[in-house]
Amino acid sequence: MSDSIIVIGAGQAAASFAARLRQNDRHCKITLIGEEPHLPYQRPPLSKKYATGDMSFDQLLLRPQDWYEQNQISCITDQRVSTVDTKTKNITLANGEVQHWDKLVFATGSRARSLPDAIGGNLESVYLLRGLKDADNFSDELVENRRVVIVGGGYIGLEAAAVCASRGLKVTLVEASERILQRVACHETSVWFRNLHTLNGVTIHEGVGLKKFEGENGKVNAAILSDGTRLEADFVLVGIGIIPNAELAIDAGLDVDGGIVANEHCQTSHPDIYAAGDCAAFQYKGELTRLESVQNAIDQAECAADNIAGEARFYHPYPWFWSDQYDVKLQIAGLNRGYDNIITRTGDREGSMAHFYFKGDQFIAVDAMNDPRTYMVGKKILEAGKNITPEQASDKSIELKSLM
Repeated sequence: MSDSIIVIGAGQAAASFAARLRQNDRHCKITLIGEEPHLPYQRPPLSKKYATGDMSFDQLLLRPQDWYEQNQISCITDQRVSTVDTKTKNITLANGEVQHWDKLVFATGSRARSLPDAIGGNLESVYLLRGLKDADNFSDELVENRRVVIVGGGYIGLEAAAVCASRGLKVTLVEASERILQRVACHETSVWFRNLHTLNGVTIHEGVGLKKFEGENGKVNAAILSDGTRLEADFVLVGIGIIPNAELAIDAGLDVDGGIVANEHCQTSHPDIYAAGDCAAFQYKGELTRLESVQNAIDQAECAADNIAGEARFYHPYPWFWSDQYDVKLQIAGLNRGYDNIITRTGDREGSMAHFYFKGDQFIAVDAMNDPRTYMVGKKILEAGKNITPEQASDKSIELKSLM
């Protein structure tokens, strides 16, 4: 009898896992279970092309309905898994249905961090930026000259600011840290994007927190900052990070440490349970790490599928990320964790620039703004395990491609 493989989650990691496993094994039973009433879809375009009407829901879908049918992949939507029993190898759904599994995959992803009700986080027109429902809700607010306050100066908040400013809204962004992008990028990249947004009419408050939202008849109408500043608002977007969905794994007795702990084969502390995507924490260069990216969700899920099919693969990620803001494409290769030196190199195209991160003399990451050539070279150098020196990165007479 063929194995029954159940995937908890129905996002990018789940869809990638199912496609890869079906490629490897034409006979096993594959079931995806998702809480949203939709088939797996892309998240990155939600706050950009989808919210603005430039992309339809059908275009968001990772695979059409008939693909799942043709590949005999069962998708249970709008349903939550309430318990996982590792002894009987059964899961129980919220509707009481019990299903047996031989192998189980946690692809539960993450959720947007919300603000407390006590400071007005539950007021009408205060939106999170994570799922399709969020995008549907705030897309109706994208009307010229409306006032929006965006809480959070990471990539999610900045991308939302770019969309709103481009649609003619009056945009104010609030970041509690001393600078935008402080958690994820160097000072030089922060300054570059601060200038970009300021030139596009966005007002940015840095180093000041949110005290509370005020509302009238249950609807938000202002944000009060920690320094007493009052910002009038027709609506608010909150982008203050994400939380891995690991509660079900905790209840099942799996090891969880900032995410569901997975080994080099994507196995959790239970040998027949795997984890992939935003919810998974794994060792990367000596540190337990979660990678919040489409690339990681795909690659890690495919590695888990290969291992379930018996290939005994190791997961060795080569992190890369991107962000689209206005007419700028930021491309990032590597992880800048622990950097102590930044080298700036202008690109060949007007306005293009790259910031190279070094830890001592070791090249570890690059941020490239409208500079795809430098990004690709940096990415290939990192993936090949090679190195460039700060002196080489700063010397424009050296063609970086020659150092690969």
